[in-house]
Amino acid sequence: MTNFSTRGGQNIFRLHLTNSLQTGYVVLLGWAGSNSVVFGEYILNAAQVPVNRWNQRGIGLACITSAFLIHGLALKWGLRLQNILGVIKLIILLIIVFAGFAALGGHLRIEKPNNFDNAFEGTTGSAYGVVTALYNVIWSFIGYSNANYSMSEMKNPVRTLKIAAPTAIMIVGVLYLLANVAYFAAVPKEDIVSSGRILAAQFFRNVFGLRAERALSVFVALSAYGNVLSVIFSQGRLVQELGREGILPFSRLWASNKPFNAPFMGLFEHWAVSVIIMLAPPPGDAYNFVLNVISYPLSVVNVFVSIALIWIYTHKEEFQWNPPVKATLPVAIFFFLSNVYLVIAPFVPPPTPEQNQYTSLPYYLHCVVGLAIIAAGGIYWLFWAVLLPKIGGYRLEKEVHKDAEGWTRNVFIKVPNHQAPIEGSSF
Repeated sequence: MTNFSTRGGQNIFRLHLTNSLQTGYVVLLGWAGSNSVVFGEYILNAAQVPVNRWNQRGIGLACITSAFLIHGLALKWGLRLQNILGVIKLIILLIIVFAGFAALGGHLRIEKPNNFDNAFEGTTGSAYGVVTALYNVIWSFIGYSNANYSMSEMKNPVRTLKIAAPTAIMIVGVLYLLANVAYFAAVPKEDIVSSGRILAAQFFRNVFGLRAERALSVFVALSAYGNVLSVIFSQGRLVQELGREGILPFSRLWASNKPFNAPFMGLFEHWAVSVIIMLAPPPGDAYNFVLNVISYPLSVVNVFVSIALIWIYTHKEEFQWNPPVKATLPVAIFFFLSNVYLVIAPFVPPPTPEQNQYTSLPYYLHCVVGLAIIAAGGIYWLFWAVLLPKIGGYRLEKEVHKDAEGWTRNVFIKVPNHQAPIEGSSF
């Protein structure tokens, strides 16, 4: 959370409203829960054990709990493991890509599916179908932003992001595209539609056979585990930064790096919410619901981010806006329009009930839950910053404290309305 210089209490008032809205999104969403579910599915597939509600989620719980403890108790080892698993993911993608080329040449354990003949037969161009597909694609690349949340721990963050971020996006984008070509070359359409999250396992079975499928499923599970490590690492630091902003109750607790030089309580908060979100939905809908309830609010947040960027670009004389990495005005406008579509289109019902991505949930449920999560941050701000001070006859004034560990945090002081402002406070 960046503290921009502001002019007057009203600007700071708005700033903390914005931070509170972001708080609902950060604190109440369990990003790490989705791939914990995937980890459980692939482990069970490797063991040839049928998936049910509790064995899948039990393994997922063990997955996310171990990731939380590793990053909370042994930060350096967590980063090393995260990097190793990132390499494993790239290796798995390369295996899929090259095996796909072999499949295109007819090297399969099944009859060649010929999916490229009338490739789009049976598909629809409905708004619901398009936006559902887009959310799945966006989810595949959403980890791009995780590096931004740990910039304070980088040696040369600007240079690192300028080089590493676009390079990573291009490499992963090409590999994902070729991986999808490989799936299309080796797995019949009907199996692709019905496979859910274990499409990679079916691909390995069709190309390499059953024994190879089981072995490679373990590596796919490890790839999912790497994602869980990455996500909980970054989200724990977002909670920590909210604590340092002074927005959360018991902010000092969330802001601290004690006792293991890691944001243990921030990691714990994300672990707890992820576990709840992972365990709550019905069995068949767990993954899709978790994915969508995370992606949808992000689109809402991005609408407001893009509006702010457009405002800054069109009122340059009012802002000192010269960050080392920035978008252009056309990019900001495109970003705004695309996210408006992503916010509105999910409310358009699917053409038929059978096309609902959920088995037993309303098609719009993730939208309602996502908006409620953001609204919860606004309600929290309304009580914390407006109603309680009015009822209690006080105002909030911000002080910046530097703790023994060397980091700074905001502390909001309750000052009676009749008392003069505290020297150096923000209000």
